[in-house]
Amino acid sequence: METQQGPLLVVEDIPDILNLLEATLKFKGYRVVTALNGEEALEAMQKERPALIITDILMPRMDGFSLVHRLRINPETRDIPVIFLSATYVLPEDKEFALTLGVTRFIEKPVDLESFLPVIAELLSKSVPAFVPLNEFEFYDGYRKRLEIKLKHKNTQIARDENLLKTLSGDEKQSFEASLRQAISEREEIQHLLDKIHELLENFPKKE
Repeated sequence: METQQGPLLVVEDIPDILNLLEATLKFKGYRVVTALNGEEALEAMQKERPALIITDILMPRMDGFSLVHRLRINPETRDIPVIFLSATYVLPEDKEFALTLGVTRFIEKPVDLESFLPVIAELLSKSVPAFVPLNEFEFYDGYRKRLEIKLKHKNTQIARDENLLKTLSGDEKQSFEASLRQAISEREEIQHLLDKIHELLENFPKKE
């Protein structure tokens, strides 16, 4: 069944999701390479060019948006198809920005594997259309807008969940606390990325 020239590169920072995707794809006959973030993905690509990349968006060190931008500004990796998987960036504007960056397909989590696998087969059988990447300012300015909106939504979610937590008890409370900790961790990562981009844009020429 493996007809692609290189492996599938799966980039995901949550081990359970990464292991599920890797096991499923290997069971279907694909060769799979994994990475926990965008930096690890770029390192893996130094060893072997993947036929297709499947990546989460919100990840530490280098997220999916930055990874795709790096891929598309490099002529050697510009034509590798990329599938975005996300449970955080699911607004129409998020998807529009992803397509502007050059993402080939956008799939919301949780992933429906029965419909996901045919998408992989389809993308491996066709070439990626010619694409003109965003310049650096366009990328970081659009990225900033997405992060600012996501941070606002995440703050609202956390405030709501903190109030709800006060009404819970027992196992239900313990489970909810774990979910809240995950949301707070995601907010911290979004804020960290936003701070870095604001710093970049302060010293960036407005037009190239």
